[in-house]
Amino acid sequence: MKATVAERGQVTIPKPLRDKLGIRAGMKMDFYEQNGRLVAVKVSTADPVAKVYGCLGTGLDTDKVIRELRGDK
Repeated sequence: MKATVAERGQVTIPKPLRDKLGIRAGMKMDFYEQNGRLVAVKVSTADPVAKVYGCLGTGLDTDKVIRELRGDK
């Protein structure tokens, strides 16, 4: 697939590649040169800890969880 570089340096990524790679409007991309090639990598903006924080949703406080783990009533 080919694309043309516009006067301001913009290039449109062909739709089949965008679909295949999950590239969406507004996504951040990182560009670098490697062995004479231009490499583009999707940048993850989500904090991996924040993404899973609270996902267990036990609704228990820490003391109660510890008591249950110890077998205390």
